[in-house]
Amino acid sequence: MRDSCSKHLFPRRSSIATKPLPGPSPFEDANAAPLPPEKFRDPRVTAKGEARAHVALGTLETLWFNTGTLCNLACKTCYIESSPTNDALVYLSLAEVEIYLDEIERNGLSTREIGFTGGEPFMNPDMIAMLESCLSRGFEVLVLSNAMRPMRRFEEQLRDLRARYGDKLTIRVSLDHYTQPVHEGERGAGAWDKGIDGLKWLSGNRFSIAVAGRHLASEDDAAARRGFAALFAAEGIDIDADDPMRLVLFPEMDATADVPEITTACWGILDVDPRAMMCASSRMVVKHRGADAPVVAACTLLPYGDDFQMGATLAEASRDVQLNHPHCAQFCVLGGASCSG
Repeated sequence: MRDSCSKHLFPRRSSIATKPLPGPSPFEDANAAPLPPEKFRDPRVTAKGEARAHVALGTLETLWFNTGTLCNLACKTCYIESSPTNDALVYLSLAEVEIYLDEIERNGLSTREIGFTGGEPFMNPDMIAMLESCLSRGFEVLVLSNAMRPMRRFEEQLRDLRARYGDKLTIRVSLDHYTQPVHEGERGAGAWDKGIDGLKWLSGNRFSIAVAGRHLASEDDAAARRGFAALFAAEGIDIDADDPMRLVLFPEMDATADVPEITTACWGILDVDPRAMMCASSRMVVKHRGADAPVVAACTLLPYGDDFQMGATLAEASRDVQLNHPHCAQFCVLGGASCSG
């Protein structure tokens, strides 16, 4: 059942969507070994029979809302398979978001930040109202966007929010690489100019902004930051590329590639603190197509799968998370990354 709002908002999708270029994504590793089928099967035990690592929720510092999987782009390696036609996760409404904001207030949770992701959040017709509700309650708000046409339709409303709430609102723009060919190899022809233009508009209007990027297998973190720094300087974009909060470089995620399963012993072997994992401080609200109400998922990376649906309320979702997915290893434990600001 397609959400009726998507047709209302975008009656001419073919003129808005950026079509992916032919060929593989520049971020795909053609030489990666495939994931053995016996891995990540049992939520409590690894394929070798060892106790699987789990993470306890400490303080719910960040609550994410997935506004829906509809997007104006169809990127080649989108972990959630967002596209102009995929509504596996349907639009959240303002009323549904406020149920969880009310629960935070009612239970005295120390939640600092509200995050919005998609799909493209600005395709959701309630997006501005949801931002207003969160900001008016005193939350810091982080929105993940591609800064293209869906966002630009709300320039006046966004400037108003910026004037009233200042840096409480941050917009993090997805810019896969600091070069146009690589970025468009992932996101499609035309995505570069529109994304850069949106980023420059945000910078010129003094929004609190950040960029989410990646680097190729052939370049390290320092090289990628130098490349982004040169781009920001050339385009007049006010971002410090050396600030990891303002230029976030994410590790690759390929659920079909082989990756170690994380055991309870790995915390000590890798010298990693489980309290630093994303699921130790955040959860994400999603609404599946055909569902009567939203549910809370373990994190932003795992909106599907019964193992990672934690319950209908934040209280129900406070239980431990078993690290039973390749993303847990690639992105969080070994990659040391987090979607939060």
